[in-house]
Amino acid sequence: MTTAATPAAEQSEAGRPRRFQIPERFFRLQSYVALVLVFLAAIAVSPRRGGDLVFLNSENLLNIVRATSEIGIIAVGMTFVILIGGIDLSVGAILGLSATGAASLLMVSDVGVVPTVIVILGLGLAFGAAQGLISARLGIQSFIVTLAGLQIARGLARIWSGGQGVPLAYGDGPGLAPETFALLNSRTFNGTVPIPALIFLAVAVIALVVVRNSVFARHVYAVGGNERAARLSGVRVTRIKVAVFALSGFLAALAGIIHAGQLNQGSPNDGSGYELDAIAAVVIGGTSLMGGVGTVAGTLAGALLLGILNNILALNNIDANVQLLIKGAIIIVAAGIQAFRSQRR
Repeated sequence: MTTAATPAAEQSEAGRPRRFQIPERFFRLQSYVALVLVFLAAIAVSPRRGGDLVFLNSENLLNIVRATSEIGIIAVGMTFVILIGGIDLSVGAILGLSATGAASLLMVSDVGVVPTVIVILGLGLAFGAAQGLISARLGIQSFIVTLAGLQIARGLARIWSGGQGVPLAYGDGPGLAPETFALLNSRTFNGTVPIPALIFLAVAVIALVVVRNSVFARHVYAVGGNERAARLSGVRVTRIKVAVFALSGFLAALAGIIHAGQLNQGSPNDGSGYELDAIAAVVIGGTSLMGGVGTVAGTLAGALLLGILNNILALNNIDANVQLLIKGAIIIVAAGIQAFRSQRR
């Protein structure tokens, strides 16, 4: 027997009238709404130069995308990790290890650009896969495994470089990096679009295609939604987890290569705190820390939001410590919205 239909918005399951309901559509669009609001707020508080808004200067907008590229690439990998209900605290350290390794291979070992890129990407892939395998096989929480991975990656970077940063100098001959590596710090399309921004765009497009069309992505959502049910359905959970952490390590290594190219150096301490910015981008983008819910597109919006926020705070000479407070507050609000969304289901 079914109960006579009553307006869903007027009565809850317990029979109590509901005071107010937030449409589910709002939660799906929260990152885009927040991005637009932050963009408009940045326009409102932008300083002026010669009567023009500095924030809306095309050079400034392109710099935001360039500055967001490293965190954005890492955040794409972090999205998959969080979708399976995990966390990866090692990505910032892998970036530092990769930047240091790339600079050392080019300057000290005189290895060419292509072999250097292959070795560093392979290193990141293997590092991430090892963490995923340990977490999945031994049943250890991923944040513990990757916290240990963070320490190991930092230690390896310091051993590799002798604890010192490795500056890059370009030219022909021993002890100099090939000029082609300097392209990572250059622009294309008549000197307008930064190369790192194009790489970020390519990674984002590939990730969006994978999420929407691949069996792998469906299995990632299944594992994050209900791991036991996914296993009973025939999903190879361990293999998915290893693949996801390998992807995260691979993208962190790619960001490390870009980092070395942009800064013309690699240092063992590079990437400190990047893991938190990447997690923040994912959370602001609406991906649930419980796994199974979220989108790469939301993460991209979250990464751009953080990039705009960093830019406008810097343009207004806001103290770095205050910037941390503001970003922390935004993360808490985003996490609070997620918690509210989870409770209403």
